[in-house]
Amino acid sequence: MSPLSITFYTKHHCPLCDKAHTILEELQEEIPMKIQKVDIYRSDELIEKYGLMIPVITVADEEIQYGQIHKESLRKRLLTINK
Repeated sequence: MSPLSITFYTKHHCPLCDKAHTILEELQEEIPMKIQKVDIYRSDELIEKYGLMIPVITVADEEIQYGQIHKESLRKRLLTINK
């Protein structure tokens, strides 16, 4: 199984983002994945696109989950993608 390439859109001082990152790290122990953190404040385009949604988890430019991240549903989705 090759590792999934996850893009994790986040920003500083975001409790939901911190919780989501912890969930991703926990899932990384059982699902091979590379996590690329992207601060949305790096570009106006990202702020406009994700400003009200963060944290946002994407795989191959598809939004998998955003906002309140739920570990079990995220696990199921990632396992489905990684088949």
